[in-house]
Amino acid sequence: MFEKVNPKHPDKIADCIAGAIVDLAYKEKDNPKIAVEVLLGHGNCHVIIETDCNLNKKEIETVIKRIAGNVISDIKIVEQDIHLSENQKEKIRCGDNGIFKGVPTSEEEKKLSLIAREIYSNYPYDGKYILDGDKLIICQSNVSTEILKSIYPRAIVNPLGDWTGGYNVDTGATNRKLGSDMGRAVTGGGLHGKDISKADVSINIYAHLKAQEENREIELSCAIGDETVDGRPYSEIVEIARNYINSIGGFEEFAKWGLI
Repeated sequence: MFEKVNPKHPDKIADCIAGAIVDLAYKEKDNPKIAVEVLLGHGNCHVIIETDCNLNKKEIETVIKRIAGNVISDIKIVEQDIHLSENQKEKIRCGDNGIFKGVPTSEEEKKLSLIAREIYSNYPYDGKYILDGDKLIICQSNVSTEILKSIYPRAIVNPLGDWTGGYNVDTGATNRKLGSDMGRAVTGGGLHGKDISKADVSINIYAHLKAQEENREIELSCAIGDETVDGRPYSEIVEIARNYINSIGGFEEFAKWGLI
């Protein structure tokens, strides 16, 4: 059983805004420290940013309008906590406590991810999809139910009928759709709105990639300040995550679909 949402789902719009702000931080520094939380809905976008960067609010407002449209922006930027800052002062160390899991992507997850991307490529509007064995549920806004039924005749399509969706129907919040992003690998923490020194980003990516490579479940834990994880320097894990993020075009692109 697996649920997938597309990049226009309100929660994913929030993730994309957070990711785009992290991208701004990486334009300023090679190794910025940043954490972003976004709450979006009903004409408003609230953003809280903890960072060691000098971010420009006008640039952030431009990002928000590009991704979410004409909403009222409420942006608060504060300095990173001094203890967290000191942890990374001399070298790159693990930026959080946590447990992490990497799981080989199942055929069911691959199938639904493909269906979600196919629908979104033709209808880039708010949508959510569930696959449970042979049971496919499609909730896709701004397209006729009849059209979707003609493409997926065995699916349950828009049970309440045609709908418009978007963040004026449902609020969006950062990291609320981790099941869509990570499937069976979800543990604690969140993937989006953070720099790669944060274990929630780097170790989740590392565990996912290792699980695919070795075709087995990977379980890891870490404590803030650790210099090694899984028997290798934490700095190496950060670089693996950096290369992955760069390969897909940055943190905003990562936010659109997550790891699956």
